[in-house]
Amino acid sequence: TIGAMLTRSLATAAVLAVLGSLAACGSEDDTTATDDPTASSSTSGVSGTTGGECAYPADGSPAVDGVEPPASDPTVEGEVAVTISTSAGEIGATLDADRTPCTVGSFVSLADQGYFDGTECHRLTIAPSTIFVLQCGDPTATGTGGPGYTIPDELTGEETYPAGTLAMAKTPYPDSGGSQFFMVYEDTPLPPSYTVFGTVDPEGVEVLREIAAAGTANKAPDGPPARTVELESVTAG
Repeated sequence: TIGAMLTRSLATAAVLAVLGSLAACGSEDDTTATDDPTASSSTSGVSGTTGGECAYPADGSPAVDGVEPPASDPTVEGEVAVTISTSAGEIGATLDADRTPCTVGSFVSLADQGYFDGTECHRLTIAPSTIFVLQCGDPTATGTGGPGYTIPDELTGEETYPAGTLAMAKTPYPDSGGSQFFMVYEDTPLPPSYTVFGTVDPEGVEVLREIAAAGTANKAPDGPPARTVELESVTAG
């Protein structure tokens, strides 16, 4: 796995050998990845949603104090404008609630609860890696944190990850996303295993590129951004 856990440093050669997965919250044993899509059955063509309801089961880790999972019935529809205000600049995005109602419902709920506010983006991937993302949404900034529940995958099996993609991180297992998400700043060849739930606007992509230009703190292709990136606020609607 490309190892979003970031619980240990990786040599450059090791990083290059394992690129292909963006893991999120989970146990220390959840670091083995697969390049095959992981999807549950679906009646709508998008895995993870059944009968218009969303499941947000507890993930076995302590819930973040004061954070509640969203309602199982999706309450957000259509396109949802989001402003991600960071210490490196403002990133605008548009969420697709019609295509990914469970993912967007969770993201908007967490944003409304102030869950993301004051958290740091813990992971940046840069050349010579072939994956170009900034990963955020972990309140512990370790790569292992989450809201205390998981969200279902919402996949078509045809996902691609060009610059401007907004997608969920996860462990190698199905339906294991939480609050960690990644923003793509250059076209990135990933397997269609990560729920794409929105797009970053062109100005936001330029902010991401500026962050990437400063490199990583460990001088490796995969590590914390050298330029600390704090999510000051995330507002939806």
